[in-house]
Amino acid sequence: MAKTEVILTHNIVGLGGESDQVKVAAGYARNFLFPQGLAIPLTAANKRRLEVLKQRRAEREAHELNTMTELAKSLSKLVCVVTVKTGEDGKMHGTVTPGMIADQLKTQFEVTLDKRKVHLEQPIRALGEHEVQLRLHPEVTTALKLRVESTTPPPPVTTPPPEAGKEREERRTEKRGRRPEAAPAPGKPETAERKPRPLRGERPPRFEKAPRPQREPRPERAPKPEAAPKAEKKSE
Repeated sequence: MAKTEVILTHNIVGLGGESDQVKVAAGYARNFLFPQGLAIPLTAANKRRLEVLKQRRAEREAHELNTMTELAKSLSKLVCVVTVKTGEDGKMHGTVTPGMIADQLKTQFEVTLDKRKVHLEQPIRALGEHEVQLRLHPEVTTALKLRVESTTPPPPVTTPPPEAGKEREERRTEKRGRRPEAAPAPGKPETAERKPRPLRGERPPRFEKAPRPQREPRPERAPKPEAAPKAEKKSE
């Protein structure tokens, strides 16, 4: 396959930069590079034009370096927030990608950045604070602070009733061998102290019965009066 030498007038990935002299296939130069204005043939007239291309390239690269340096200073002071969905256990669904970070830089700070310039040393799979590297230029690299937040609302916190907490504390105290003193119930009189029990084999003293009071003698009944004698009937 015949090849020809050309002078690039623009940067072409995988081929070269502006003002570079490269060899390419004749058909590729004739059908693509020349019609698109990306290269010119290497001729005596174009060689004189080469110095102009080199000077223009140097000026453009210097401007790009200054621009990326200033951008790096600004990005190092920012905190980019990326929101993700999480499950009930708080774990993320998937990972944070360079494309997501580039989109948020555009949305939050109006910074247009190619996602290929966002370098992640390892996938981001957890919420919280992170740090990612931005390779803005072959000579300029900066760190961007990233905060990953969840869009899923947290579950409602249920507070146990005070009685349940008190019972739980009493059970813990019992396990440790210390029973809490039970407070007397409100409105109930305190119980009297119990008498000590007699030792085994020792009979408790018997209490003597009090003598019964003597009854007073009943008064004697008065004798009934004698009945009067009946009158005798007269004989006819």
